Amino acid sequence: MIEPLIKTVDVPCNQETAFRIFVSEMHTWWPLGKFTVSAMTGTPAKTIKVEPKVGGQIIEVGPNDEEYLWGEIKTYDPNDFFAMNFHIPTPDEAVKPGEPFDVHTFVEVTFKALDNNKTHVELKQSNFEGLGPRGADIRGGYTHGLDMIICQAYKAACEG
Repeated sequence: MIEPLIKTVDVPCNQETAFRIFVSEMHTWWPLGKFTVSAMTGTPAKTIKVEPKVGGQIIEVGPNDEEYLWGEIKTYDPNDFFAMNFHIPTPDEAVKPGEPFDVHTFVEVTFKALDNNKTHVELKQSNFEGLGPRGADIRGGYTHGLDMIICQAYKAACEG
């Protein structure tokens, strides 16, 4: 078993806002020019679409409107918790919306109010085995990437 990856961050906004920014406004803070299928081919993604509901998809929209499936929401409890199957594939492994999404990790995100203007967010990513033989190496990449994505970009969005 590959150890789960856990990242935590305290953000300077209330719990409802922290949840909304994370899920419904992901396109505003996710590093589109660095951690996307499109960026791997040399051009930033246009946006990320998240359907905020159980069964909702997380979709990258590329510069020429190509769509790449990143995941599917499995649990959706507004303001408190959501979980999803998740993986940003390489361009040659990219999956289009509606295609089978078999290679993925599992991400759980919990939001806990610390006070009226501060929320503790914990992201736990597991099932790196679901990525096949490269799972441990990919986990290493996510370790570094999630520091920049969650602890920096997402936190900054909550500050703004």
